[in-house]
Amino acid sequence: MADTTIEWTDATWNPVAGCSIVTAGCTNCYAMRMAARLEAMGVEKYRGLTRESGGRRVWTGRLFLDEAALAIPAQWKKPRRIFVNSMSDLFHEDVPIEFIAKVWHAMAATPQHTFQILTKRPERMAAVLSAPNFRALPNVWLGTSVEDARVLSRLDDLRRVPAAVRFVSFEPLIGSVANADLSDIAWAIVGGESGPRARTMEARWVDEIEGSCRRHGAAFFFKQWGGVQKKKAGRTYRGREWDELPALRM
Repeated sequence: MADTTIEWTDATWNPVAGCSIVTAGCTNCYAMRMAARLEAMGVEKYRGLTRESGGRRVWTGRLFLDEAALAIPAQWKKPRRIFVNSMSDLFHEDVPIEFIAKVWHAMAATPQHTFQILTKRPERMAAVLSAPNFRALPNVWLGTSVEDARVLSRLDDLRRVPAAVRFVSFEPLIGSVANADLSDIAWAIVGGESGPRARTMEARWVDEIEGSCRRHGAAFFFKQWGGVQKKKAGRTYRGREWDELPALRM
């Protein structure tokens, strides 16, 4: 587990490392670049998780299940908001259900923390967590990533997931999601892509999401405009910063 500069969380925890590209939002994933750096630094956990392709590093599809990391949340006594698997996807098709259950147990055993899980595979999240041996935990928020209108169906899958809080990350936002239905979704994070190949986010796309949040009663969090120089672009929208958080519904 490590402290992080991600604006909507306090720390990251990675019991799984590695992933695979599924849709356009994955193209310039920061985690691929970070995994390559960590491998170059000799961190064994990230060895072989990326490869060179077209002048950049991309996932190989190999995963690393870190059993030792399961004990980390219990070592943190001070309450934290913890982003689970910033370097992977807990509901990747190659993560065994048995390992997901171990992650679930570690979160249940540390109720002082709030865990935030994002997936690009909400259909598997819904299938796994609907099983009798799983239960919704009051300290676990479950979300999906939506980059453009082509993957809006992920919101329907998310609504099938039993959760204390359901949320969506519109990051990297690379297209309009004007028809996004945020009913039964408590929180929306919006952010432009950052990094050397960043695609532009249009202000009207942000306006569409903010309006949908107001119509459906979802909290609105504006993370960043992104770009090659994301710090210079900043995170001010309509003259202010937006750091709204969801209300618990359990």
